[in-house]
Amino acid sequence: MAYRVSREVFETLVEEALATIPKKYPKYFKNLTVHVEDYPDDEVMESVGLRKTELLGLFTGSGHTGSGFFDNPMPMPDSIILYQKNIEAISDSRERLVEEIRITVVHEVGHYFGLSDDDLAQYEY
Repeated sequence: MAYRVSREVFETLVEEALATIPKKYPKYFKNLTVHVEDYPDDEVMESVGLRKTELLGLFTGSGHTGSGFFDNPMPMPDSIILYQKNIEAISDSRERLVEEIRITVVHEVGHYFGLSDDDLAQYEY
């Protein structure tokens, strides 16, 4: 059974998950937004080739390239989106919800740093 919380509680749990990322990494979070939606929209689902209920999070953007600001003077913001209803659907307790949020945040931050799904599969997080 899905473990549901309010959007406010969910966003607080996301902030707590972001705070667990080792301090040497967040200093590279430039022009990055993190937000929560209930479900991915149809356009996103078409682009990733999954069912609407399967996608837990999504990174979009160019990510951290290590280049200077003037290499791209008007960069579009990078974005991490967490899909609350999908994460809740695979969580049967508060503890599991916290863990699934943490795993999804770490996964999407990995994409921000240029890691592929195959790269991320080798890490236990």
